[in-house]
Amino acid sequence: MDALDEKTNGGPPMEVEEIVSVHDHEAFAAKHMPDLGHEVKDFTVFTWRLTNWKKLEKKLTSPEFECGGHRWRILLFPFGNSNAPPNDTVSVYLDYADPKRAPEGWHACAQFALVISNIHDPTIYTVSHAHHRFIAEECDWGFTRFSELRKLFSVQDGHTRPTIEDESADVSVFVRVLEDPTGVLWHNFVNYDSKKETGYVGLKNQGATCYMNSLLQSLFCTRYFRKAVYQIPTEDDHPTESVPLALQRVFYHLQTSDQPVGTTELTKSFGWKSLDSFLQHDVQEFNRVLQDKLESKMKGTKAEGAIQKLFVGKMKSYIKCVNVDFESSRIEEFNDIQLNVKGMKNLYESFKDYVAVETLDGENKYMAEGYGLQEAKKGIIFQSFPPVLHLQLKRFEYDIQRDAMVKINDRHEFPFEIDLDEFLDETADRSQPWVYKLHGVLVHSGDLHGGHYFALIKPDRETRWLKFDDDRVTPVTDREVLEENYGGEMMTNGLVPPMQRNQVRTMKRFTNAYMLVYIRECAIDEVLAPWKDEDTPAHLKRRLEEERLQMEAKKREREEQHLYLTAKVITDQTFAEHEGFDLATFDERNWPATDLPSFRVLKNEPYSTFKARVAQHFNYPEKQIRLWVLVNRQNKTVRPDTHIPENEPQLTVEAIRNTMAVRQQNDLRLYLDIIADPSHPEIPPGSIMVFLKHFDIANQRLTGVGKVYVPRSSKVSDLIPIINERMRWSPDTPLKLYEEIKPGMIELMKPKLTFTQSEIQDGDIICFQVDMNEKELHDYEVQGMYSNPVQYYDFLQNRVMILFKPKFDETDAEHPEFHLTLSKKQNYDVMSAKVGERLNWDPIKLRFTTTHSNGTPKQVLKRSLNQSIQEIMSPAYVSPQTTVILYEKLDVSIVELETKRSLKVIWTGIHNKEESTHPFLLPKTNSVHDLAVELSKQVKLTPGGTGKIRIFEVSKDGKTQKEFTGSEMIGNIPDPVELYAEEIPREELEADDADKVISVFHFSKEVSRTHGVPFRFVVKPGEKFSETKKRLQARIGVSDKDFAKYRFALIQHATFKQPSYIEDEDTIYDHKFAPEDVLGLDHVDKSGKTRTGAGEKAIVIRG
Repeated sequence: MDALDEKTNGGPPMEVEEIVSVHDHEAFAAKHMPDLGHEVKDFTVFTWRLTNWKKLEKKLTSPEFECGGHRWRILLFPFGNSNAPPNDTVSVYLDYADPKRAPEGWHACAQFALVISNIHDPTIYTVSHAHHRFIAEECDWGFTRFSELRKLFSVQDGHTRPTIEDESADVSVFVRVLEDPTGVLWHNFVNYDSKKETGYVGLKNQGATCYMNSLLQSLFCTRYFRKAVYQIPTEDDHPTESVPLALQRVFYHLQTSDQPVGTTELTKSFGWKSLDSFLQHDVQEFNRVLQDKLESKMKGTKAEGAIQKLFVGKMKSYIKCVNVDFESSRIEEFNDIQLNVKGMKNLYESFKDYVAVETLDGENKYMAEGYGLQEAKKGIIFQSFPPVLHLQLKRFEYDIQRDAMVKINDRHEFPFEIDLDEFLDETADRSQPWVYKLHGVLVHSGDLHGGHYFALIKPDRETRWLKFDDDRVTPVTDREVLEENYGGEMMTNGLVPPMQRNQVRTMKRFTNAYMLVYIRECAIDEVLAPWKDEDTPAHLKRRLEEERLQMEAKKREREEQHLYLTAKVITDQTFAEHEGFDLATFDERNWPATDLPSFRVLKNEPYSTFKARVAQHFNYPEKQIRLWVLVNRQNKTVRPDTHIPENEPQLTVEAIRNTMAVRQQNDLRLYLDIIADPSHPEIPPGSIMVFLKHFDIANQRLTGVGKVYVPRSSKVSDLIPIINERMRWSPDTPLKLYEEIKPGMIELMKPKLTFTQSEIQDGDIICFQVDMNEKELHDYEVQGMYSNPVQYYDFLQNRVMILFKPKFDETDAEHPEFHLTLSKKQNYDVMSAKVGERLNWDPIKLRFTTTHSNGTPKQVLKRSLNQSIQEIMSPAYVSPQTTVILYEKLDVSIVELETKRSLKVIWTGIHNKEESTHPFLLPKTNSVHDLAVELSKQVKLTPGGTGKIRIFEVSKDGKTQKEFTGSEMIGNIPDPVELYAEEIPREELEADDADKVISVFHFSKEVSRTHGVPFRFVVKPGEKFSETKKRLQARIGVSDKDFAKYRFALIQHATFKQPSYIEDEDTIYDHKFAPEDVLGLDHVDKSGKTRTGAGEKAIVIRG
């Protein structure tokens, strides 16, 4: 205990005026130890009297005392411990007396106050308090700077004597050991094991996906749902492309793993790239889209109907006349119920509000068919609730004053059990009670613009409540499930006296429930049936078990990596296929490494054992092979240097690397030398090993043709007959020989010099070509070919591999992905010619775009600049990396495109239907009006119509048109853009001042699920909606059969998202239209073109 950190949970100690005696234990504790809201298990006060203070040892421990089944003592440094300046402070701590004897994994949660008081007057004291979870690693806690010594020895204001008088004082500790029903009170969660403590594991958060994690945990714990997901056949699926398989895998890992489970496979299967995953969607929308997706995948399988059975209930909206026998009603299914929080005390009140009956009377009477205007009751009543009931609490609402969405943090209580019988129609089936038990609480902590989500779930009747907070699962108390998520004011410490230190301020809580999951009591045993082994599909177990074993093997391999090194072996065959510098490519910047036979070798493996393995692998007797070690020469080339000695039995592979090669390298690079005559294995004395490469001018290729041993003293020209024989050419074929010294240094050799004079050594490379006359060489050069090795090596030095991909199209036969090898010195024109040749497309009609390192488009290349490949690729790429360039096949010349703007306009005619798409290529200076004129030549306008065309964009939310004035220059319209055009109907053109022109859009069920194209429509004064509908039908040209299925809603900007459906008797003209108020047509999307607002991206799950 020589150095202790500053361990203060309380503020600095302070002398308090109110007179309470240290001896009055209850009053003293009440005053100085705030109620932390936890049950007290035991309370003890221990006092220790000290005399001769100035003669005390530097460190003292009091006698032990017992509290809450634990032994404690006071730890005192009368002159401060070593962390504090010496001799001017007192340090005092509460110490767990004998942690070594305590049972393994022990802990104690204690709240305590440490006091030094006057022995004659116990109202004179100095006190500090704190609370702490005592564990083996942190078994003392308290105050390093409890008080300055001089203050304790001198009389302080308002007192008549000092705290330490005559060098004597009482040191007391007040200890409350608190109950810890969950076992995790004040836990620091270092080395916490969710699986061990709760039997469950968490989900990793990818960043802003905790709303998804909380829902997934809730669905996982709904065992009937998990079983249904497992029943979807997925044997042949790929996890990142199939939502059911990815979800099965997440569920299986949650079942079997002891570590938090990742969800990246799942979000990939949704087709989410990083950005989408990080847009915090609303959990209700995510749930609905996921359920829709799974429901479609369950069709025709054992699981068909499971989602309907679990989550879908029925409600009836009705209008019932009071004085005549007439009722108009419609029955709808629901997956969840959205309940108001604002102004509602609890869940029961929210349900009462949902089914509240509105009276239609006075001016607001209902036009009943055949009965005229009648007083009526309008409302909703439930016909059935599903076994698993998802309740969405409307915590997020539109605030008209602020013109913004706000979060409602009001207090709203919900119970562990609720009886929903009174909210059901009298015709409902009451053979079983409609009592529901709380199973899950999804909580949002924070404000509108973010925050954090977690889930509280009771997995079955026997298991306690658990908190699923991303990657951690912990037990919780009932209070943490209910009270702490009601919202409203903090209740815990609302009554703390103002003088008390360390009090928790009364404040609004931003942590509250936004979704509740209730399960019907009579269905619990089926919905949460105990999990049986056979409920998990065998194919999934098999597949994941295999993956687990592979992962473990890989992990083992990684852990043992330091014991191994990799030996890469160059053979005459790999050399023959190698086109580049040296005998193989190892770490060149713009070129992939050569694929060489590799061996994973234990570093301490004897060379003899390793050599036997190599011989066996290549099918040679051991005596017929010799291995050479390659070294990095000073000029940056990699060449064979010496062969490994055979007669040292102690030689290990690591020793070879360390002494003969380079210690820093992870791999050992070797050349396999096949001995022609094993009976004479020795290398002829005075000879050197030289490698040969052939530059084939006709085929523009460089190939390795093995090696030869030559005497040092022989002449360079002596090689020519050897080469001619090896190449099976006639003996008098003239050759030119070049030495490959290093990249950029390829030199013609002098045939009359000896190899010694030419400075040739083991491992050097000599390149040869057939000697030709000037005319032949000139013919090759005219064709753009390299006429000698020097030029060809220069190309190799500058070559780059570029991957070409189609920019917008999916890869197919017409738009392939392909690699081309180009030189950095070549330019745009050469590149476009080569790509044109590969695609069989006119190069002038190709447009190229460079890419960022993640593959996304960067900028379009301008042909007019004719840059070099080096400039196109710059800045230098990280090694080794393939440069990716995107191409587009155009219908027009790129020259024209660089001065013109290409646009597509979708024509919706007079009836708001997408009829055709028209591409235009017009000068950038043309106006939108010019574009309309061009369009009018290509589309058919209504005979006798207005002949006028409106060009517009669609607003981000998909609800309104953004019209152009006509004078805008098309070159200035931001890219990308989706343009629409329609014929302006006569009705709109001739509308008078009394008429209103409003926006109309299409949606399906949810206001955010817009589709089709919005349009404008004239609303006439005094016209009943039954008449307005007829004109609407004519405006959009829909058949009676289809139009009968349409519903109509007024979407007010002020009430945000909540549509109010319109009845035939309404006169919508009378609605005071705010600029953003629109009419919505609610019908099934047959266009297949769902659009989503950018402000609020609808969730799309693809796989």
